[in-house]
Amino acid sequence: MQTASAAAELIQTEAHLGAHNYKPIDVVIGKGEGVHVWDVDGNRYLDCLSAYSAVNQGHCHPKILETMVEQAKRLTLTSRAFRNDQLAPFYEEIAALTGSHKVLPMNSGAEAVESAIKAVRKWGYEVKGVPENQAEIIVCSNNFHGRTLGVVGFSTDPVARGGFGPFAPGFRVAAFGDIEAFERAVTENTVAFLVEPIQGEAGVIIPPEGYFRRVREICDDKNITLILDEIQTGLGRTGKLLAEEHEEIEADVTLVGKALSGGFYPVSAVLSNSDVLGVLRPGQHGSTFGGNPLACAVARTALKVLVEEGMIENSEAQGAYFKAGLEDIRANAVREVRGRGLMIAVELDPSAGGARRYCEALKEQGILCKDTHEHSIRIAPPLIIDRMQVDWALERFDRVLTGLDG
Repeated sequence: MQTASAAAELIQTEAHLGAHNYKPIDVVIGKGEGVHVWDVDGNRYLDCLSAYSAVNQGHCHPKILETMVEQAKRLTLTSRAFRNDQLAPFYEEIAALTGSHKVLPMNSGAEAVESAIKAVRKWGYEVKGVPENQAEIIVCSNNFHGRTLGVVGFSTDPVARGGFGPFAPGFRVAAFGDIEAFERAVTENTVAFLVEPIQGEAGVIIPPEGYFRRVREICDDKNITLILDEIQTGLGRTGKLLAEEHEEIEADVTLVGKALSGGFYPVSAVLSNSDVLGVLRPGQHGSTFGGNPLACAVARTALKVLVEEGMIENSEAQGAYFKAGLEDIRANAVREVRGRGLMIAVELDPSAGGARRYCEALKEQGILCKDTHEHSIRIAPPLIIDRMQVDWALERFDRVLTGLDG
């Protein structure tokens, strides 16, 4: 164990040398296993963020670790100038699991979003017949699709976009969950609707029942590509493999990332029908690391354990139990509890003084959560959490939520 001053020294070094683009909870983590992490001073915490759902399978899952080590001994990178023996099996397995026809592997979620935007614009010109450079994509207010310049250009968050312009045109914003607003945004040049099934960064905002079924109907009628950003909601987080299943629809393009890596190595993918990704030709898009053998091997095992170890079903069961337990807490500060599966948010009354102080108090109780949009506590533990661990967490949430009242 390091000295008691280890965390303070590391935090001081970060503050001195690092760009100040994050404001993390002041805990310095040195080890993770399953649903728990330990700080450099040896204190154990229940991880209720899962690296923004990138660690759905739990920290350092032994089977994913074994795959990563074995693959790293054999081959890590060839670039796409040559073929590797992990790419085709990855394509087969993820396509079979999700019902996709084409797969484009990338590294980060934001890269997957940018890739989809490029491909769907090209589809709009070559297949739908939209005039060159007139393609429009509808997005939602309070969206979060990443941090690249292209993505923040259509963000409605002034903190995310302020000071980074000028931005690319071609995006129209509609209120999330408002089907009439979506219909009003549609024009003859609309090529796609890019949307999160549940808005995670906005505070786990769930649209009204039937919203996405109606969206699907409109997209079919108007020949609009429905792109669902499932980078956070996908791969079991909401109690289904993909969140689209809650309304029994299928997207034309699905974006996955985060948990596709099991938390080990950056990997994302654009999953598509044949039409959209079919427009890409050699030289028009690529990535040196996209589809590399190490990433593909890790992703294959990350998907395998997710399914074989019942993590999706466990997310549904424990998530419902966790949410019900939070709803039972009688705290004046709590305005609403929202969630599906193990994607949950506790929204606090603005008079409560902000969610940050609640997250800091939870840390002192051995739980790591993150505040989002000032008044919401975001809760997203690994999908392997069990009933006893949920009960343990609920006791501490009760203690903090009621203890900070007033």
